[in-house]
Amino acid sequence: MLIDEHPERARVLEEVLRCAGYAVVLRATGKTDLAAQVRKTNPDVILIDMESPDRDTLEAMHTLTREQPTPVVMFVDQSDSESIQRAVRAGVSGYIVGAVSPDRVKPIMEVAIARFREFQSLRDELERTRSSLAARKNIEKAKGILMKRRGMSEDEAYQALRKLAMDRNQRLEDVAVNVISISEYL
Repeated sequence: MLIDEHPERARVLEEVLRCAGYAVVLRATGKTDLAAQVRKTNPDVILIDMESPDRDTLEAMHTLTREQPTPVVMFVDQSDSESIQRAVRAGVSGYIVGAVSPDRVKPIMEVAIARFREFQSLRDELERTRSSLAARKNIEKAKGILMKRRGMSEDEAYQALRKLAMDRNQRLEDVAVNVISISEYL
């Protein structure tokens, strides 16, 4: 997906992309509803070519990268440190200042896509770790409840949760959450 407010510049960049082996599925201006366009076309990469990153475009990119993570490459004519920082916070994978030479487009795109994938992998790992930690906390809390209310040892409480999970064909975390919920009513 190519976003550029200048039709002639967009046409030239689209041709450069085509020569580099990329197909532009949609050419849009920054004035369109970018989120809707991305949902509709589901592009592999979003390429933005503009003079200077504006607040609306960066906010749209921030929303997009949160809702539908996609590599974003931004080509700008002029920039400053604050714009760069806002672009990075918005999820831009590649931020290139200055004129785009045709022979640089392919490596720039490949690096941006690789960086996006690496970052996405780290984000996924962080989410799995957070989820695992939350599950562990629930299990520990449920064990504590059983130990206090039923006078069980830690091992007995864990075995009771495990048996209940197996008997009900549920995950241990789900049983722990149920024990916690029920204990709040007792």
